[in-house]
Amino acid sequence: MTASYLLKRLLLMIYTLLVVSLLVFGITQLLPADAAVTLLGQNATPDALAAVRARLGLDAPAWLQYWHWLTQALQGNFGVSMRNGLAVGPTLLTALSRSLLLALCALLLMLVIAIPLGIWAAVRRGKTADVLVSMISYMSISFPEFVTATLVLLLFADVWQILPATGYVPLSENFISGIQHLILPSITVALILVAHVSRMVRSEMVDVLHTDYVRAAWLKGLSRRRILWRHALRNGLLPTITIVALDVGYLLGGIVVVEEIFAIPGIGREPIVAVQARDLPTI
Repeated sequence: MTASYLLKRLLLMIYTLLVVSLLVFGITQLLPADAAVTLLGQNATPDALAAVRARLGLDAPAWLQYWHWLTQALQGNFGVSMRNGLAVGPTLLTALSRSLLLALCALLLMLVIAIPLGIWAAVRRGKTADVLVSMISYMSISFPEFVTATLVLLLFADVWQILPATGYVPLSENFISGIQHLILPSITVALILVAHVSRMVRSEMVDVLHTDYVRAAWLKGLSRRRILWRHALRNGLLPTITIVALDVGYLLGGIVVVEEIFAIPGIGREPIVAVQARDLPTI
């Protein structure tokens, strides 16, 4: 049963990838200008355009172009970028590693903020702290990514001027500068999820704090810190871990706007740049 299910899911994934690739290729054929015009400019001569199209294989029929790409892609060869002449596969892997680094930093920052906020609100249920955390959560949920990113940029890069606004520096080149350039986009992505996760932590902690074994711990005279950290938190975080695991997929999808705003050459920004340059192999 399991093997049959996995086989069906695998076949469905392959079919989906083929359909998506065919749709994307079809859309690129409808673009008003091809890669040759993008490379040479609007004032290029017809002979120069024809030479570039022949070199890039753009003079072949559309179905033949797709078939050539598909057969090469199945062999692990995704072609060469028309923008910079670099292999597409390694370029995308490098961009993916940058996005994963940003997502990891945002995830860690989100946990550092959301878990204490959720515990604080649960312990002070119905009090000012609980209301304050709820207000912050609802405000964070209501703001889209570009608004949050703009506010973060205005505060940290423009008003206070304590962190760089945009750009990316590899950690291997300059670790300190690389971390500094990751802080603002990490804060932006983390704030998107803090509201959701902190509310989840609060809800689970409220339920756990009213269980019999926690009440028994209070009656035994255990310290408040021990009850929270050794008894309540251990059980209250289990459902939250599941939610956080599901949010990882949202993290990778939600950083597209953040990467564009902060000029991070990640996997979210790479397709945008490729479309602007009509870079068909990368698209």
